[in-house]
Amino acid sequence: MKAIIVGGGIGGLTTALMLRSRGLDCEIFEQADTIRELGVGINTLPHAMRELAGLGLLQKLDDVAVRTDQLYYLNRHGQEVWREARGIDAGHDVPQFSIHRGRLQGVIHRAVEERLGHEAIHTGCRLGAFTQDEGGVTAYFFDRAGAHVHTARGDILIGADGIHSRVRDTLFPNEGPPCWNGLMLWRGARDWPLFLTGKSMIVAGGLNAKVVIYPIAEGSSPASRLTNWAVLVKVGEGNAPPPRKEDWSRPGRREELMPHVARFSVPYVDVKSLISATPEFYEYPTCDRDPLPYWSSGRVTLLGDAAHPMYPVGSNGASQAILDARCLADALVRAEHPRQALLEYEKKRLPMTADIVRSNRRGGPEGVIDAVEQLAPDGFDNVDNVLSYSQREAIVRGYATKAGFAAVPGLAAVRG
Repeated sequence: MKAIIVGGGIGGLTTALMLRSRGLDCEIFEQADTIRELGVGINTLPHAMRELAGLGLLQKLDDVAVRTDQLYYLNRHGQEVWREARGIDAGHDVPQFSIHRGRLQGVIHRAVEERLGHEAIHTGCRLGAFTQDEGGVTAYFFDRAGAHVHTARGDILIGADGIHSRVRDTLFPNEGPPCWNGLMLWRGARDWPLFLTGKSMIVAGGLNAKVVIYPIAEGSSPASRLTNWAVLVKVGEGNAPPPRKEDWSRPGRREELMPHVARFSVPYVDVKSLISATPEFYEYPTCDRDPLPYWSSGRVTLLGDAAHPMYPVGSNGASQAILDARCLADALVRAEHPRQALLEYEKKRLPMTADIVRSNRRGGPEGVIDAVEQLAPDGFDNVDNVLSYSQREAIVRGYATKAGFAAVPGLAAVRG
């Protein structure tokens, strides 16, 4: 068994490790000239961390991440809507990590090089086309100038090539561009004095206007942390064409962002000063795609953002790609034929991730903030008088169950 993996991001690299751990061969083809540690902060939830721990990566990740212990949901006025323990503090056997995306990818990348060898990763290889027959799949790769650089042959091809997936476009040529909900996301990170426990995550504001803040690494001193921030604001109408692909990660403009920042009040962090002190940051349109009717065609399948790109709520995108990798590797080991394995993988993962994509469009677990803000837009004296504890719990717990990371009963929720 040999797999051709298109894409050297978190999903593709994790898939390579999962396959290797089960004795299956693979090669990774990445269109970038080098696999660089780019991005800012993300969260990896316990269900995904459990899989990475099983690959022997827990200590290396622990060395470069923060173990998230508390999550606060606030309205835009800074009033507490919901608070809960996370990771180990919530009763899980592994942590939730807040981590720089590039450092997470770097740990997985180095493990792939150590276990599969440098020759298993091919950079500067853009997928041009692929064909399949009764015996396998052949993929043709090209450089930026359009010159053919590599032909690969394998038993299956896995498209882990992101929201602009070439593999997905080949399987569904009439799908069109990603769906944009009119929300723009600005993201950055800055060394900043620690707040709360030094491991806490804050989400303030509902789906149409929110700020998210959490530490992702040790800082320059014991009293500081490398602190990730994100501001998400509705700037356009839903169902509008998304900005050009070339503009998806452009430097943010402070004069555009700061008027939005003024809308929030967060009692634990001086958000305005944090963002003002960040020398550079980037903006991204928040896009997803409609769930597909299927992922697999013959010996070809999709994984991660290529299969189920989702809005960035619920801290779930990278985590679901990691779960995809585990499920696919297990299916390939069990099945008598690759096609059977891909269908088994799709049957298990497609419905679950489709539910998460739809839930994220409604705000995911952070929808509890929207529910409270809709009923009390100017704030409240007692949140229980706006929306009862059990009603708030149902929103948050429902998403956790849907996404597969529900905590141990009785340990997660905290009454303010």
